[in-house]
Amino acid sequence: MRTTFTIGDLAHEFGVTHRALRFYEDKGLVAPARRGQSRIYSRRDRARLRSVLLGKRVGFSLAEIKEMLEVYDLKDAQPPQLRLALQRFNEQIGALRRQKQDIEQAIADLTHTTEIVAGMLRERQAGPLEIPREAAE
Repeated sequence: MRTTFTIGDLAHEFGVTHRALRFYEDKGLVAPARRGQSRIYSRRDRARLRSVLLGKRVGFSLAEIKEMLEVYDLKDAQPPQLRLALQRFNEQIGALRRQKQDIEQAIADLTHTTEIVAGMLRERQAGPLEIPREAAE
């Protein structure tokens, strides 16, 4: 198993840009070693990057993600820190569930509207029956 990674390795693996990785480094979320101008990422950096991207995907801010990563870094995390992390996780789960309900309602509303518009289109495409002039006379 590999123990070090280049910026290109991680950018490719996680589908992020080199710029994004440098930004995360500036924010203190990853801390690659330097070999000249090259950044050398450890397995720890790779795991932290995975956590950062997961945190972003579920809606945490980078400040919140950094705070939670610091809790994980403390092998002897104290109960208050763990309670805080648990509280944040539960709050985010609640927020995501509310967003999910809003999205499901929006999909239902849009589906209903689509059905109405499709019905109107069918009616207009069928149009009124035209009676030939000869039959009308």
